[in-house]
Amino acid sequence: MDSVSECERAPSQGETKRCVGSIEDMVDFATGVLGSNVVVRTTENVKGSKGNVMVGRVNGIHGGRVTESVSCHQSLFPYLLYYCHSVPKVRVYEADLLDPKSKAKINRGVAICHLDTSSWSPSHGAFLALGSGPGQIEVCHWIFENDMTWSIGD
Repeated sequence: MDSVSECERAPSQGETKRCVGSIEDMVDFATGVLGSNVVVRTTENVKGSKGNVMVGRVNGIHGGRVTESVSCHQSLFPYLLYYCHSVPKVRVYEADLLDPKSKAKINRGVAICHLDTSSWSPSHGAFLALGSGPGQIEVCHWIFENDMTWSIGD
C-alpha cells in the first residue's frame, strides 16, 4: 500500500517522478530527464551497515558542484518496482567507507545532498531526526545498495 501511495502521489515542487518496473523504463526516465550522456552509481555493498564506519576519500561528482540527478529507490512490492525521481539543486558524492579500527576500505558509498529543502514537509523524518525544518538545512543521505543515482556524465 505504501509503494502504491508513493507512486500515485503528486510530485513535490520541482520534482519529476515515475515508478518503473523494468531497467528499460528506468533508463528511459533517467535519459528523458538528464539527456543521453548519463552515469549510474550505487553503493557497492552492505558492509558497514548498522555499525560504525569512517569516511575516507570523498569525490564530488562534477567537482562537488550543484547538479541534476535521478535517484531510483527499490520499493517493496510483489514484483520489482523502483520509485525514480529528480529534484533540483543537489550535490552527489562518492566516498570510501573504512573500518574505523583497521582503516581498511570496506565499501564505496554514494551520497546525495539536497540543498533546497524549503518545500519539504515539516514532519519529514530528516527534520525530526535533526531538529530542524524546511529550508533551514541541507539534507544528505546515503544511496543504499540496489538503489541508484543517475547523473550527467563528467
